Order: sequence, then structure tokens, then C-alpha cells
Amino acid sequence: MLFRVDPASPVPLGDQIAACVRGAVAEGTAGPGDRLPPARELAGSLGVNMHTVLRGYQKLREEGLIELRRGRGAAVAGGASPGRARLARAARQVAEEGRALGMADEAILGLVRAALAAKGPPPLPGPGDGRP
Repeated sequence: MLFRVDPASPVPLGDQIAACVRGAVAEGTAGPGDRLPPARELAGSLGVNMHTVLRGYQKLREEGLIELRRGRGAAVAGGASPGRARLARAARQVAEEGRALGMADEAILGLVRAALAAKGPPPLPGPGDGRP
């Protein structure tokens, strides 16, 4: 898995690190069970603070894309799939666009709920969607 960050970018370094993992999952170059580099090691190779790497890993954990275990490191979660990674990226974009428009989080969530309700019942499970 290739990690690359741009210190001159307005995107926080932790977010850039998380985006590298999301991209690898979306492209299929990283899959369930694949281990991520230890935070200290990755921080050293990228020239960033270890806590920056941990912030990126924490975001991925909150999204359900990786599992973090003290003393055992980080690994791509069993439910991670290219479809789930793309959906997580789309959800983040919706949140960022809504906030850029000055919308409150609840208003953004209301739009998402309305979109879900308008689509009818959920589709049947399919390959790559993270469902059994």
C-alpha cells in the first residue's frame, strides 16, 4: 500500500493518510485482513507526527474500514470492500459540501434520510457491498 502526503495541501495530513487507505480498498489493492504499517513506522517514513497517523487511522476505524487493536496494530476490516470505500468517500463529500454551504449537521442528515426514504426498500445484497 502506497502512502503519500502533501504538506502544502489544505487537506489535513491525517485525512490524506486515511484517503490513501480508502483508495487502496476502493482499488482492490488492499482487502480484509491486510495489515497497515505501524503508526510510528509510517510517521517516520512520511516525516509526520505519529499522532497525525493515528488521527487518520481513527477516522478509518470510525468509518468501519479498519480495525485497531492495541499492541496488534491496524488491519483492513473484514467488512471493508471497494463498494463500501466508495460509499464512505461519497458520504464524506456530502458532509463537506453541506458544511461548505453553511448547513448544520442535522440538516445534512435530513437530506440523506429523505434520499433514503425516496428510494424505497433497500436493495438485495450484492457483491462488494459489504453485506453477507
